[in-house]
Order: sequence, then structure tokens, then C-alpha cells
Amino acid sequence: MNIFDIMGPVMVGPSSSHTAGAVRIGLTARRLLGSQPVRAEILLHGSFAATGAGHGTDRAIVAGLLGMRPDDGDIPRSLQLARQAGMEVSIKAGELRNAHPNTALLAITNAEGRTLTVSASSLGGGRIRVNAIDGLEAAFSGELPTLIIRNEDRPGILSEITRVLSVNGDNIATVQLYRDRRGGLAVTVIECDNRLQPQVRQTLAALDGVVRCTYLDVEGD
Repeated sequence: MNIFDIMGPVMVGPSSSHTAGAVRIGLTARRLLGSQPVRAEILLHGSFAATGAGHGTDRAIVAGLLGMRPDDGDIPRSLQLARQAGMEVSIKAGELRNAHPNTALLAITNAEGRTLTVSASSLGGGRIRVNAIDGLEAAFSGELPTLIIRNEDRPGILSEITRVLSVNGDNIATVQLYRDRRGGLAVTVIECDNRLQPQVRQTLAALDGVVRCTYLDVEGD
């Protein structure tokens, strides 16, 4: 435990869960997309839906999508700033099965037409957990540089992925593997201690059996 676990994050807003965590959800989704969205559909679940308006959860998520951090003084103006930036935003309440009370589902699109769906929960103290990407299960904090690799579920592919990282001197912090069924599609989530160079990500994306490689860069946090 560190001092920020006790005191909470430096932030704008009344709630570390409903405001600071919500900003981080939006910012993480933006980073996973790779650029600022031009369109965002946001579904608020549970406590986010019930008390989010009073705590500014809607504005906080949009602020994160705009690239703001939890201590940015412009968070209360994020909806206005999103309109000025040409971002179309739709926010509604809804129910998600077996979801943490502070959960949001974001469907975002960038100017190049790339789409991404992210489910994430705010756990308190500004901490978050990403639960799923494009409907495929995942579980990571967004606090470390993270690879989310969609790959065929077959023998040897995980060793190929880790070999590429090892050869380049990248240190793995955690590895998680999820699959929809045996022999189907899997999601490999790897958190690293260091930032990954573009050529490493390109090599991973080109591996036989890798369908898509998404990288979360947390530089600047």
C-alpha cells in the first residue's frame, strides 16, 4: 500500500470512484483506440447510472476521452469541449450482467473509422479494471504498458509471443490468457514493466496466428 491508496488521487470532482476513476476509464479507452474518438456511445451501469450525474461521471468519462487526467480543471466543461472538438457523444443508463456497480461500457470510433468497445469498472481510489475489449474478456488495471493480443487458440503461440518480448529485453509483469472455446479465439493480456518499441508491436502483430495486437501506452501518467 502506498500513500495514494490512503489519501486518494489528486483530482477534480467529489468522488474518486465516480469522478477520478471515470476519467481514467475514458483515458484508457482513448489510449486503446490510439487516438481521440469522433463518436462515443457511453452506457452507465449500477451506481454509475444512479448517482453519476451528481458526481459528474458522464463529464468525467468524456474528459478522459478528450485526453484529460483526473486533476484537469476543465473536466466540468468536457461535454462542451467535446462538442467543440467535433466529438458526438451519447450517454444513457442501462444494465450489464454480472457487472461491478461502477461500470461503464464505451463504444468509440476514431476519424479513421476504427471502432472499439471497452467495458471497465472503477474500483475506488481512482483505480480501474478493464473487463472486456470488443466483447472478449480481459482483466487489467491500465497502470502498466499492456498488450492485448487476439490470437488463435493453438499450441505454441504464447511461447512465440513471449520469445519476441524476451529477445527485445522487455520484462513481463503479468500474463493472462482467456479464450471463448478450445481451438477458437483467445485473448492474451500481457502487462510489461517498460514501454514497448513500435517495432516490437509490429513483430507481434505479424506473428502467424495473431489476429490483432492492441497496445496500451501509459506514458505520462
